[in-house]
Amino acid sequence: MPAGRVQGGGMLIQRVATALVLLPLLLSLVWFAPTAWLYGVLSAVGGVIAWEWAALMGWTTVGRRALYAAIALGCLGLAWRVPAHALVSVASVPWWLAAPLVFAGYPQNLQRHRPGAVLMGALGLVLIVSAINAVATLHAMPNGPLRLLFVLFLVFAADTGAFLAGRAFGKRKLAPEISPGKSIEGALGGLLLCAAWALTAGVFVFEVYGAAQVAALLGLSLIVAVASVIGDLSESMFKRMVGVKDSGHILPGHGGILDRVDSILAAAPVMVLGLQLTGL
Repeated sequence: MPAGRVQGGGMLIQRVATALVLLPLLLSLVWFAPTAWLYGVLSAVGGVIAWEWAALMGWTTVGRRALYAAIALGCLGLAWRVPAHALVSVASVPWWLAAPLVFAGYPQNLQRHRPGAVLMGALGLVLIVSAINAVATLHAMPNGPLRLLFVLFLVFAADTGAFLAGRAFGKRKLAPEISPGKSIEGALGGLLLCAAWALTAGVFVFEVYGAAQVAALLGLSLIVAVASVIGDLSESMFKRMVGVKDSGHILPGHGGILDRVDSILAAAPVMVLGLQLTGL
């Protein structure tokens, strides 16, 4: 048997084993833990994400990465005490709106004007703090655990649908300079699966009635799905900028935590803002 196939099979086993361990823990935390406990656990995860993000800033020494992680943990602690949680939750939305403009000029734009450590560090703090607060905001809503699970599985549907449709029909590259494996056909397949998820589970979770509410939920779900793709592409772009394949190695078969939550960093804040605007 070719060595590459053996190595790929071993990687798949690692990915499945890691998922089988982490998924029940995540579901238990979302379903049973109070929001404050959820926020505390996710803040610790946020510290690890910040450690990984520091490498994208060019901070490779242990001391600098630990300092950035400590700053992120401090910001998360302060954000929890801010009365206006909703504003903190959506603070990253302007970046997710602007990111496609950066994609369009990549790689020439970042080659000419590569963002420095200060700018990358500030962006990382905004993205991490905003996303974790958005997750907590969703969890604290009426029927919050189900709403949060809906968003998490919406991101999973976008990724799974894109993978399956891309394998079957993918021909046109979505962002070849950033993520050559992604196709336009795959992205459309992901959106179709997200639409099905919204029209089935979403209608139940959000208790929507009438064509107008169903349409609002469907539209918001598709926007959140697009945001999840933007989150994925953003991390891929920054990793390519510094020449790394994975953000870390903490998750066997998966890479770093940032590699697994990049889509959620975008999806959760956009969902919170959408729910505020639509009143769902």
